[in-house]
Amino acid sequence: MSNRLTLRIAVFGGVAVVLFAILFFRLWLIQVIDGDKYLAEAKNNRTRSYRTSAPRGEILDRNGNVLVANRTSLALQVNPRKLPEDPRQRRAELARLADLTHSTLPRVRRLMRKELKLAPAAPVTLRRDVGHFLVYYLKENQARFPGVEVQRVFVRDYPDGTLAAHLLGTVGEVTEEELKEPRYRELQPADEIGQDGVEDTYDRYLRGTPGLTKVQVDALGQPTPNGRLVTQAPVPGDDLKLTIDEKVQVAGEAALAERGLPGAFITMDVHTGEILGLGSFPTFEPASLTPPLTQAQVDETYRNPAAPLADRAISALYPTGSTFKPITAIAALESGHVTLGEVIEDPGVLIIGGQEFKNAGEAANGSVDLVEALEVSSDVFFYTLGWRMWNTGQLQHWAHKLGIGRPTGIDLPGGAEGLLPSQHWRNQLYREGGTDRPWSAGDNVQLATGQGDLQTNPLQMAVAYAALGNGGTIVTPHLGLEVDDAAGRVLKEFESRSRRHVRMDPTYRAAILEGLHDAAQGGRGTAVDVFGGFPIPVAGKTGTAQRTGHEDQSWYGVLAPYPDPRIVTFVTMEEGGFGSESAAPAALKILKAYFAGRLAREASAAGKAGEEGTGG
Repeated sequence: MSNRLTLRIAVFGGVAVVLFAILFFRLWLIQVIDGDKYLAEAKNNRTRSYRTSAPRGEILDRNGNVLVANRTSLALQVNPRKLPEDPRQRRAELARLADLTHSTLPRVRRLMRKELKLAPAAPVTLRRDVGHFLVYYLKENQARFPGVEVQRVFVRDYPDGTLAAHLLGTVGEVTEEELKEPRYRELQPADEIGQDGVEDTYDRYLRGTPGLTKVQVDALGQPTPNGRLVTQAPVPGDDLKLTIDEKVQVAGEAALAERGLPGAFITMDVHTGEILGLGSFPTFEPASLTPPLTQAQVDETYRNPAAPLADRAISALYPTGSTFKPITAIAALESGHVTLGEVIEDPGVLIIGGQEFKNAGEAANGSVDLVEALEVSSDVFFYTLGWRMWNTGQLQHWAHKLGIGRPTGIDLPGGAEGLLPSQHWRNQLYREGGTDRPWSAGDNVQLATGQGDLQTNPLQMAVAYAALGNGGTIVTPHLGLEVDDAAGRVLKEFESRSRRHVRMDPTYRAAILEGLHDAAQGGRGTAVDVFGGFPIPVAGKTGTAQRTGHEDQSWYGVLAPYPDPRIVTFVTMEEGGFGSESAAPAALKILKAYFAGRLAREASAAGKAGEEGTGG
């Protein structure tokens, strides 16, 4: 044998020895080192795990009235592993399913691709709330629909329909992006979470713990007789009690709907920040947003130009008109730009640099002090205060301290910060080419009456008025009151938090409240036609805001009872005209609901007194 052939045989033999050594080492690694792991995996091939959804906790108002509950629903599901392997047969079955669920084959396939991407082994829910007729049909024709199952699941139930829809929010399946967030690290695809409102904020309390069932299966994946191995029942979520008073909520939403204009309202305790009512119009049906949605439902809700999903109470931004004047008043008083006894002449117009700033309706109020100016809503008086403070920043300083243009801290997602225009802001915008002029006295004059570039919302204004009502405490608005278990035991209470305290002279505050009381119920008050006959003393202010491209916006803010307020209510209606035309009557309906017990007692006492007088 030649040397070359010998070398080749030796090399081949060496390679063979190395390969066999690697093979034996791999077998030893699998059998000895990783044997337990692969044994467990082999055993798992004989089992299937199914998660059972847990009912979410109920949501109640402060008096225990149910706002959101649960109900069982029949869900039509498809198990992809059990569908026919032949592409034509699979397509035919999915087409039949699409027809039965009033959908289309492409839509069914898109839904399945989306769901299987998140959870490859989980059944795909095609439709919830299927009727019993469809269930019977599928059972009678099970051979034509392999892989199709009907399961009972829990879905949210809204006893009062649209009531409190914006603050309650909705629920939906956790998305691929949400699963990456730390707060959802324990969840799996197809689990449901709160998607908005308090359903989102308090999701960790409301969301229950899913149950788990393990069953033994044969080689075809079918459950074996007596093959149930483990059954762990789902644990329901805890109940959430809100600060909402259902009577106030109903009255506020009815008042908005009665006028039929886009708008919002909020009623809040001035001392604790507890929100008694918060609503926006137009509204929506939370139950209708349970996925999967048809294209018509998507168009009606998400692409509706009326924006029914927008919570105008916390996220919309508007100028406020004259409801801003109490803020201007406290800023001017505290900074020394006006005194309580000072009288300013109001001829109906103020001219600054050749520009005229007129009263609404060009009314002339004559000589007025601060209290009278608030009563008659003298624009010229507050124009003058804005002019005096135009280059000092005091108006912005005090407005910002009272909560305008800054986060409120409310326990709802989506709150808007807004815009409090200032000299620094406009000058910076001018340097960047975003406007054609720097800050001027006219900008501050407009801000003093809630006009110009100001952008805020009812929630921020309610926080500012609450500070006037309680003596300077900036409260944190909140909806969460407590978490209860199924037996009604309190598990957690959410304490009211104050963010800070603004020092204000008590005599200044009293004078402003007096002016607001006269504005609501005094002889020349702008809302006396609305609140003049209301038996409970209140302090309120109308507002009529001008918006480019829109009719005047109606505003009303009121503190009650006067002079020691417990609540503040703010209402705004887009294109509602003067504050006394739309917003003030709506606020009156809300106060009547809040004070219903007191009004009934006073009416009863008056009736008895009348009977005694007649009898005498």
